[in-house]
Amino acid sequence: MDQSSPALDDCLKLLKGERDEQRLAGLLLVTKFCKGDDLSSLLTIYDAVGVQFLDRLLRTGMGKGSISENQEAYLQLSVTVLAAFCRVPEIAASNDMVSKIPLVLEVLSKESGPAVLEECYEFLYLVSTASEDGIMTFYSSGGMKMLASHMPNLPDGSHQMKITMKLVQLLLTKFYPDRINNDYLPELSIIVAAIARQFSILHDAMKFDALHILTAIFSPKFSAPLYDSLRALPEKIGPIICVMVLLPFYKTVLVSPTEKLQALILAESMVTIFGEKWLVGQINSADGKGPFPTDRCLVLVLEQSRVEVAVLLNELAYLKDEASKKSSPAAETIFLKKRNVAIAFSILEKIINLISNASENEGDLIHENTLSMVINGLNETIGVVLEYLQDAKEHEQRKGDDLLASVRVIGSYLAEAPLACREKVRELLEYMLSIEGEDEPRPFYAICFLLPMLCQLTMEVKGCKALISCGGHKSVVDCLVNLIGPHGYKVEDRGCIFLACDTILNLLLKKEQVQAPLDYSTLVNLLKALAHWTEGVDDPSIIMMASSICTLLFDFTSEKALLKHPDFDESCLNNLSRLIARSMAAWGQDMSDAAKAETDLLEIVTAGYSRWVTRFPCVRDAVER
Repeated sequence: MDQSSPALDDCLKLLKGERDEQRLAGLLLVTKFCKGDDLSSLLTIYDAVGVQFLDRLLRTGMGKGSISENQEAYLQLSVTVLAAFCRVPEIAASNDMVSKIPLVLEVLSKESGPAVLEECYEFLYLVSTASEDGIMTFYSSGGMKMLASHMPNLPDGSHQMKITMKLVQLLLTKFYPDRINNDYLPELSIIVAAIARQFSILHDAMKFDALHILTAIFSPKFSAPLYDSLRALPEKIGPIICVMVLLPFYKTVLVSPTEKLQALILAESMVTIFGEKWLVGQINSADGKGPFPTDRCLVLVLEQSRVEVAVLLNELAYLKDEASKKSSPAAETIFLKKRNVAIAFSILEKIINLISNASENEGDLIHENTLSMVINGLNETIGVVLEYLQDAKEHEQRKGDDLLASVRVIGSYLAEAPLACREKVRELLEYMLSIEGEDEPRPFYAICFLLPMLCQLTMEVKGCKALISCGGHKSVVDCLVNLIGPHGYKVEDRGCIFLACDTILNLLLKKEQVQAPLDYSTLVNLLKALAHWTEGVDDPSIIMMASSICTLLFDFTSEKALLKHPDFDESCLNNLSRLIARSMAAWGQDMSDAAKAETDLLEIVTAGYSRWVTRFPCVRDAVER
């Protein structure tokens, strides 16, 4: 509307009238003739109508003023003109508009028609984006609760849903994760389900708006507190997001690489929340067109993970090579690539875990042909990861979380498929055992990740020789000492202690066929660690494992020789003597069930004792006491 036009002049005359009826007529003209992008005219009209009348009109429409038969019409007119005026940023940022946020939220808490709802959402979005006070007031007045109650009921793909999603994005930018996680986790879970449905149903730009919001919510560094809340809604959120994750992988949908990666991040989050079975569960499409095949999600997520691993590792290798030439790329770029490849690796590890338990837990959910295809795909990808490590070795790179993550996924797979890529693995074994994470002073976690594979490898003489030839046996001993010694590492999975013990036992039991040279200081450190580990412990499995290793180590020394070592004292010898005595006390006709379960280890101890008892009088006295 031109500011000099007769229509605007007529509106202004009515808006400046003395009676409310005149002003109402003027506002009705505004809604018919004034365009939403005519900001200059809107500002002129706003100044003419006055804040007090707008406030009175809104309260009348809400039933807070004088009772009127046209209350619904007044409410519709009020929120329409308020939303229109707030298209002018300085109006939207004014205290007068910010102060109306609680009133508009109150309108939304009651039943209203779709036109009123849409104008209310529009008003809230415009005022919240215009100023810091706006977004703070919206949040503190219960904006999250309103969104959680409204979004599940809004029509799919509607303009109302679009505006509410924008409001969610605003709140996430300002208050997520700290305040929202503390104040509104249940509401956030409901909002997640509603937005996930949009991505599963829609096939336009709004689909990817939903993807971007969910990716922000499920960012690895923010999402952990949300998981428990989402687990309470598996019937709503799990199947919906499963469909949502599937859709970007169809070739018929044009999706950018960034958005495919974001969908993969969500897939990783869903598996973390609902477990590996999520990948092979029955999935009904959100649009009611029937179920997807149960293995469809598994296949598509695996294939996209494999693509991401290949692309990201290639990009990382290039970036690190450029950095070495002093044409250093941005550190943030390398960091993001490493984070993304870690996510892809995490999915691969979860799929490996699913496959390893398939026959036991999944029944017929994974078809035999699918299982074969998955294994072949994993074989190829592990080969790609090994090539990445080969390149890093050639560039003398031994430190990095990306390298450590590569070792971890290799270790996970080889624990289930020890024959895969055998030659390449043995070629790189020494290098993999030497890899350190960014914050590690020396190799440790890489060794832990490889222990399941090393334990299986050393079951054969050939595998023992391969490990010894690269000095890997010393790495395993050092790892065990670090796990059970007085200054032991804190690790979540204590099972790696027994894997290290089993690997060392395998080597020691084959000492006639292979030579596993241990310098005397290493032998002493291991004995001291075993003594510390078992002190005050009653667990039969720990007692028998430690005494078995101790017994086999005593074959290489004597009590007299040990006491001459400056780092070994009589107290340690007494502890080891009691250890052997406790294990041998379990031998006999009245063995407990726990002792019977460790019969093979008992035999190692008793056989070893008879070989070296004359060299260890202190042990003999403890046993005979």
